Amino acid sequence: MRVLLVFISVVFLASCSSKLAYNNLDWWVYWYMDDYIELKDEQEEKFDDYLQNWLRWHKTSELKRYQAQLTDIKRQIKEGTLDSNSVHEHLANARAHWERVRNEVSPELAEIAKTLDDEQVVTLFAALEKDNKEEEEERKEALEKSEEERLKERVERIEETISERIGKLTSEQKQIVDSYATQFIPTGGEWLTYRRNIQNAARKLFVTRKFNDKFETELVVLMQNSDSYKSDVYKQSSAHNMTVSAALISELFTTLTDEQRETLIESIDDLIDTIENFRD
Repeated sequence: MRVLLVFISVVFLASCSSKLAYNNLDWWVYWYMDDYIELKDEQEEKFDDYLQNWLRWHKTSELKRYQAQLTDIKRQIKEGTLDSNSVHEHLANARAHWERVRNEVSPELAEIAKTLDDEQVVTLFAALEKDNKEEEEERKEALEKSEEERLKERVERIEETISERIGKLTSEQKQIVDSYATQFIPTGGEWLTYRRNIQNAARKLFVTRKFNDKFETELVVLMQNSDSYKSDVYKQSSAHNMTVSAALISELFTTLTDEQRETLIESIDDLIDTIENFRD
């Protein structure tokens, strides 16, 4: 289920739908960070330098990749060749976009992490655990609902996400969503366990930051190899859900009405134009 939402939001760049938002990403980053850690003046100055470099790198290196992928999706929609294999490839590319960003920023993040004092570290991990407990509470509330209720909510989320891009779904399309929604394997519990596993590993590593000459290297390895903290069950379930997502998306595209196809292509064109403006 998560993969489907990631595909539609990342591939269609819903999070980058305005030039104003993109050009003020530095503000958004600081706003987000404020919930987790308060940097000291020297740390903030260094982070700001790195952030500006990251944003320049992203603008010159990554935006053209997003634009190329959107152009490819548009072509496949027009030609009717967006099958499950190509959708699966787009899903993999969406993950690759994230991994490149992670790999780009992780060495300098590790450098700043080494300078955190004990109070900052305690605050950081307390904030992360607060998030975990909130997720745990939401999951508990969800599990208190019947399977029928959870399935209904899943269907509604999928339909809402898709209709935002193509317009109102037909009866046939709703039936397709219904048939695939039952095939997704819930991964909320495994995802939360994964988060805690990697956070616990990071916490143990942070304890060594003052005397461990390899701290930065080891933290980069941890950040860039996060999948190693996922259980086999989580990995297998995620792979299964990606396959289901690809099949669902490709089948839906075979049922698009002319109006829906036009709406989707116009939406993609708008995003391509927006990215082009970002690159100016």
